[in-house]
Amino acid sequence: MTPPSNVLRYAWFVVALLFPVALLNYLDRQMLATMKASMVHDIPTIANRADWGLVLGCFKWTYAILSPFGGYVADRFSKRHVIGASLFVWSAVTWWTGHVTTFHELMTARALMGISEAFYIPAALSLIADYHTGPTRSQAVGVHQTGIYVGQILGGFAGYAADSPEHGWRWVFSMCGLIGVVYALPLIGFLRNPPRPVVAEGAPARTEGVFRGLLGNRNFILLVMYFTLPAIAGWVVRDWMPEILREKFNLGQGKAGVSAILFVQIASLVGAIIGGGLADRLMRHTPRGRIFASAFGMLLFLPALFSVGNAGTLGFAIAGLIVFGLGWGFFDCNNMPILCQVARPEWRATGYGINDLVSISFGGFGDWIFGALRDQHVPLNLIFGVFAGVALLSVGIIMLVKPRTDFAN
Repeated sequence: MTPPSNVLRYAWFVVALLFPVALLNYLDRQMLATMKASMVHDIPTIANRADWGLVLGCFKWTYAILSPFGGYVADRFSKRHVIGASLFVWSAVTWWTGHVTTFHELMTARALMGISEAFYIPAALSLIADYHTGPTRSQAVGVHQTGIYVGQILGGFAGYAADSPEHGWRWVFSMCGLIGVVYALPLIGFLRNPPRPVVAEGAPARTEGVFRGLLGNRNFILLVMYFTLPAIAGWVVRDWMPEILREKFNLGQGKAGVSAILFVQIASLVGAIIGGGLADRLMRHTPRGRIFASAFGMLLFLPALFSVGNAGTLGFAIAGLIVFGLGWGFFDCNNMPILCQVARPEWRATGYGINDLVSISFGGFGDWIFGALRDQHVPLNLIFGVFAGVALLSVGIIMLVKPRTDFAN
């Protein structure tokens, strides 16, 4: 059923309001990696690579652990206020990051950013799903996710600003933080909480027993597995690909970073738009439409990962990353819409938070294991071949999920 035009207009207005928030969410994460050299030079108490690894890791750990709680708060209270407060706090922390002078201050800033950002994604995607009740759900989530990809792309260029004598890494953090703080105020003013979710007759909305209800749901457990396994390869591509390209093709740090980030994120952006639209069209014919679209994206991982692992030239590696990005876009834009088909409406943000907890935790282990394998000189083609096998397993897992039509709205 198509909602009235005024309701649909506001539903898309919500996506437009959240697009810059998603951009800032991932810009603030990505630019830390691209400005590493300048930050380490300026903060001498960062003594070694292990210290820098802790700076990276403390964000992931706090973000992962707090994500289910962030989702639970969004489900129980006002999504509008959760989103606005999350943006305001992490932006203030981003501003403060531009003023830290010691390793421990930087660690504290990254941990606080992980805590504050953990509240945003579950609440935002749940809010979008509440307003887009079917015919436009995957496409709307896909448009929101393009903000994430744009943020990562801009973050990939932050190193140039860090090297600029007129700006520097402190200026970048300070400006991004100020922009977020200022935007949080009109965001809270324009956002409205969604109408109460519609549930099947005889199944009243409730929040009691949310974790028991989700963890006892076979389809939800399968979806968590599906959400997690491809994310391991996704984190490795995001965190290690600049270094892989630099070493393999003898590139400078700037060119390696842009080559590793720009093409895959542009492809992800395109994939999210196409995959979201395709999934919504398929839903007109079968309730498994979003599952089919997501599974197709996962199948694109197979040739992409083999290409990256066996690339003999930079161009061939970039081609593989482009295919990987397309597949990731199909996958990324349909995760929340599929969750909406297997979990109660009032549990969606919590469910997505659990997904984040598991996938980011395993992503951290994936980063560590990948580094250990490279230390042991395990060939890249073997490692990425295993990732391709995991992607194929994921296709089998998602095809086992049985969507429920009474949770579709």
